[in-house]
Amino acid sequence: MRETPEYRRQCGNHGYDMLSPITVKPIAGALGAELSGVDLGADLPDEEVATIRQALLDHGVIFFHDQDFDTEQHKRLARRFGDIFNHPFLISEDPDIVTIVRNPGDKRIVGEDWHSDTTMMPEPPMGAILIALDVPDYGGDTLFASQYLAYEALSDGMKGMLGGMKALHSDRAVAGPGARERDQHRSTKSRTGSEWVETLSAHPVVRTHPETGRKCLFVNHSYTVGFEGWTEEESKPLLDWLMEWGNRPEFTCRFRWRTGSVAFWDNRCTKHIAVDDVHHAKRIMRRIQVAGDRPY
Repeated sequence: MRETPEYRRQCGNHGYDMLSPITVKPIAGALGAELSGVDLGADLPDEEVATIRQALLDHGVIFFHDQDFDTEQHKRLARRFGDIFNHPFLISEDPDIVTIVRNPGDKRIVGEDWHSDTTMMPEPPMGAILIALDVPDYGGDTLFASQYLAYEALSDGMKGMLGGMKALHSDRAVAGPGARERDQHRSTKSRTGSEWVETLSAHPVVRTHPETGRKCLFVNHSYTVGFEGWTEEESKPLLDWLMEWGNRPEFTCRFRWRTGSVAFWDNRCTKHIAVDDVHHAKRIMRRIQVAGDRPY
C-alpha cells in the first residue's frame, strides 16, 4: 500500500507520522483527542508540529497533560502555528497573553456562554492554546462542540436557506457598557470605559474551513446578534434555535483539567463553554490565540 498521509494516520500507535513519537487518542465520538509523547515547552521538530496540526484538523480540539512551559515558550509554541492574535478587549499586561483568573467568591467567569472566540473581528483567530497553571482537584471542566456535525445534521432545506446568509457579530455583550455588571463579579476584566468602541463584522452563517474544506455553522451566543438584512427581532427565533442546536450533547466532548493540562482548539469549527461549578478554589489559566483569516 502506498504510504499516503491517510495511511500513516491509520498506522501503528495512531502517531499520524511514522517519524513522530506523538500518540493521538480520541476521547469522544464527536470531537476531541488527547496527545501524549510530546513536550510542548521544547523547540519542537517540524514533524511533531505537523502531527499536532493534523490532529487539530482531524479532531477539532486536542489536549495534553503534564506540561510546564513559561510565557516565552508559550509564545514560541503558538508561533509554530501562525502569528499571535492580540485580544482586543480582555485586559492584560502582555498583549500577546491573556491570564484568566477565577478567585473564590467570583460570581461570573470568562467563557460562561457557548461561544467561538472574538468572532466580531473581521479575521477571527484560528485557534487558542490554553494551559492550566493552577486548578482545583475537580470541577471547572470545559465542553467543546463540533460545528461540522452541527451543520451536517441539519435538514437539506435548512442548509439551503442558510447557505447564502450572513450573520452580524458584535462585542457589545462582552465588552463596553454591556459588560460592566458582569465585570463587577469576576476577576478577569474587559475594557468597559470610553476607550472601547464596538467592533461589528458580517460573517457567513455557514463557513468553509480553509484547511479541511468542510462546512460548519458559525454563530454563537457571545457575539452573534442577528442576520444581515434582518432586524434583531426577526433574527432572534432562528438564531436562538441555531445556537442551541450547535451544542447538542451528541456534538460535544468534555475535558477535565488538572494543573499542567493544555487545550488547543480550532476556533473555526468548534464552540466551547467553561463550566462554573466550583466556587471555593482559585483557578489560573494562561491563553494565547493564533491569528486566523476572514471566514468565507
